[in-house]
Amino acid sequence: MKKKAIWNGQVLAESDDIVNIEGNAYFPVESLNKDFFQDSGTHTVCPWKGTASYYSLSVDGKENADAAWYYPAPRDAAKVIKDRVAFWKGVEVVDA
Repeated sequence: MKKKAIWNGQVLAESDDIVNIEGNAYFPVESLNKDFFQDSGTHTVCPWKGTASYYSLSVDGKENADAAWYYPAPRDAAKVIKDRVAFWKGVEVVDA
C-alpha cells in the first residue's frame, strides 16, 4: 500500500515500498522530496540497528529539527532499512 509522509501541508515522501520496523514506516531514500531535508549533526545509537543520523525539515519557512532519521550503515540485523528514512516529531504517515 502506498504511503505518504506529510508535514506542514507538504508531502515529504511517497512510496509503496515501505518497511515497517518497531511501528515506524521507513521510506526509500529515492522517494524523498529532498528540497525539504537538511543534514543534521545529531546521532543516536540503537543497540540492534546501529548509529542513526538525522535530517531536519524546512517547509515554507517552518523548521522541524531532527524530524527524520536513517541508518547509513545499519547492523546486519537491520540491513533491510539501509537507504531508508523514517519520521517522527509531528510528521504524519498516511495511506496515499
